[in-house]
Amino acid sequence: MSLELLRTALDKVQDPDLHQGLVALNMVRNLAISDGVASFDLVLTTGACPAKKQLEDDSRAAALSVPGVREARIVVSAEVPQQKTKAELIPGVRHVIAVGSGKGGVGKSTVTVNLACALAASGARVGLIDADIHGPSVPMMLGHDLQPEVADKKLVPPLAHGVRFISMGLLIPEGQAVIWRGPMLQGALKQFFADVAWGELDYLLIDLPPGTGDVQITLSSLVPLAGAVVVSTPQSVALLDARRAITMFNKVNVPILGIVENMSEFVCPQCGHVERIFGHGGAEAEAAQCGVPFLGRLPLEPAVRACGDEGEPIVVRSPHSLSGQAFKALAQQVAARASTLALSV
Repeated sequence: MSLELLRTALDKVQDPDLHQGLVALNMVRNLAISDGVASFDLVLTTGACPAKKQLEDDSRAAALSVPGVREARIVVSAEVPQQKTKAELIPGVRHVIAVGSGKGGVGKSTVTVNLACALAASGARVGLIDADIHGPSVPMMLGHDLQPEVADKKLVPPLAHGVRFISMGLLIPEGQAVIWRGPMLQGALKQFFADVAWGELDYLLIDLPPGTGDVQITLSSLVPLAGAVVVSTPQSVALLDARRAITMFNKVNVPILGIVENMSEFVCPQCGHVERIFGHGGAEAEAAQCGVPFLGRLPLEPAVRACGDEGEPIVVRSPHSLSGQAFKALAQQVAARASTLALSV
């Protein structure tokens, strides 16, 4: 009877995004009571869960509300759910997430790399495909430019800062231009999926090139996407292209995980003065107008550029900095949104 009362009490604690009880969502496991001590595993849908402390505190309070329970011992872990449509080319990957912008110059690759490292820092298994075939920059940002090894006729993606990645920048001499048209671009992208030994991943991020062309269309036909993150700066010209990117993803039935506003404001490191160089709040207003989630703001900080140039993303070098914390919050929002879509009915 006590065990059933405990299960009922814990199911009254709801996931804030899914609006369902923890027991119904199979987030409470190995439930037991012995000598007034309730013990159970709290299995979150992602290690980057923004409500982790809230759920742990609420579930402990729920357990202690049961008559006869004087102590609650909780083991918190994470198990990322499989996206609804499994990717045939990469069966071990739970979520494939595209990061696009609609235009260049908004810091999309920087956002993608730091997002990947932030997810990896949360304990997730993360991969990254640099799909910008003509302008690969991920190897520099991750500080690794050695050619990948080959095993069992597949490329073994190198590991940098907890992220496995592949890029055309690893396969061609530095400075060499890739002068390819549509069919060759499509072939390269397909090989990045099918001919790379990704193994088991919670998240595979795709750093898309600017625009809405061959690579974007090919990607949507090659592999089902769990969703897309759209990167924009606050000014109107960037938001116009972000809207085009949203329209493109909608047309190919890719859910929009949300819009993130990059370079939102510059905070002077000497005096603390805030300067909104590119405007402010435009991405949030655009998200509301398009009916998609707003994922937050990322500051304009010189250290982000310096860390990227030196191959050590700011979330790795300075995780407690203003930008490091902002990228951590972005990772939490993206992970939570992806899990919500995977578990929603």
